Amino acid sequence: MFKRFIGTAAVIIALGAALVTEAGVAPSEAHAASNMVPDYEVKLLMDPSTTLGPDFKLTSSVLSAFSMPTTVTKMNVAFLDTNAKDIYNNGWSTRIRKMEGDDNFELSYKKRYTINNNDINAALTQANNDGFNSGDTNYEAQVEWGYQKKTLSITRSKSGSKSGYSGMDLPSISDARSLMINNAPDKFNDWLSNDWGTTKLQASRYFGPVLAKRSIGTWSGMQLYIEVWPIKNAAGTGTEYVVEASFKTNSATTASAKHDELVTYLQNKGWFLAQDSLKTQLIMDRY
Repeated sequence: MFKRFIGTAAVIIALGAALVTEAGVAPSEAHAASNMVPDYEVKLLMDPSTTLGPDFKLTSSVLSAFSMPTTVTKMNVAFLDTNAKDIYNNGWSTRIRKMEGDDNFELSYKKRYTINNNDINAALTQANNDGFNSGDTNYEAQVEWGYQKKTLSITRSKSGSKSGYSGMDLPSISDARSLMINNAPDKFNDWLSNDWGTTKLQASRYFGPVLAKRSIGTWSGMQLYIEVWPIKNAAGTGTEYVVEASFKTNSATTASAKHDELVTYLQNKGWFLAQDSLKTQLIMDRY
């Protein structure tokens, strides 16, 4: 009788394990990893007609208000995508950037999630369901906090080098493709199917480049960045200047309070532009 009980129990245990495995929930996966913990970057637009001089540089009054030097840091930026924008239309951005003073190229693979009704946790949960969770420290989560709109971005950053380039030059498109393909992370590469990402990159072209300039100062005890982006205008006949002020914090409470304070400060100066910042979208639409 005892042996028969042992045998029956073993069968039940085996069947239970098979059912768990079949359901796709292995015992070690019973407790899913928690959502990522984001930091916050507040991004607000400034009116180029009141903040830039005739030379399209920040005016002395803007520099003075934020204790900014006259020196700037240049950055040359471009995105890689197909003509049909397959990567962008699936919520990804693949960017190559050259920062002044850096020897290597910065490569980034960014997945964006729209934050609806200010529900940041819902967006983090959606990202978790896609495999972006606190267990993967290779990716960084950030809430991009605009004037009215918020977006969750999950970014994997890498560094790459190619010989034969100097200064602020970006590599040729073929060299850029090679860099982005060789460094492509698995989550991006296998997003819709095996090797989806690298297949799209093989057929990609440049959107851009845009040579932007960054000034660094302080405001309300925080480090503040102001970037000036000369972007092709909608007609393709000239240049539209996008001026963006931004700061970063690890606290949602600080981001919310300082966001409103900076809006008020810029409004009082006559420098505020009541729009959300859409630099990436403008570049993808106009190049």
